[in-house]
Amino acid sequence: MASAPRKHRPARANSEGSRTATLALRAAWDDHRTVRERACIAVIGAGTCDADQAALAEEVGRLLGRAGALVVCGGLGGVMEAACRGAKAEGGTTLGLLPGTDRREANPWIDVAVPTGLGEARNALVVRAADALIAIGGEFGTLSEIGFALKTGKPVIGLGTWELPQRPAAIARASSAAEAVALALDRCG
Repeated sequence: MASAPRKHRPARANSEGSRTATLALRAAWDDHRTVRERACIAVIGAGTCDADQAALAEEVGRLLGRAGALVVCGGLGGVMEAACRGAKAEGGTTLGLLPGTDRREANPWIDVAVPTGLGEARNALVVRAADALIAIGGEFGTLSEIGFALKTGKPVIGLGTWELPQRPAAIARASSAAEAVALALDRCG
């Protein structure tokens, strides 16, 4: 398991430090421009989960990170944290859309924490920010994200998540992390 990422420190105010800071900013800008071209995959699930769901979410995150996808989530614990931990282990980038107003509430694996102040209504933002969603387990918040996604035409891949008896084919079912990631990447564009 990877250790928690270290917080960034500002560059020192000397010529070498300024040069290093300038190079870092250029690299960050280059990376920023490529984010527009990446697949944005939301990993959704409960804020608390069992060890099997956490392992599955971490593997999904690893595979998404390896594929260069931006991992979007609600930014808190459980499935969200495990997916981000996996993505970061593979050098991926993570975006957390937080329900509260304090970015410090984000799990330690979030690269960009956006405090929305919207509570559970931020679930709509998670859906809108994604090209496709992978649902792992989940509770009513996950169900709302699935509903928003289906209403807006976003593909949803399910790993042990909700079933919709009225529309059983609405959620594409996967039997493994690898299959879920392949389906999500294939359907996003």
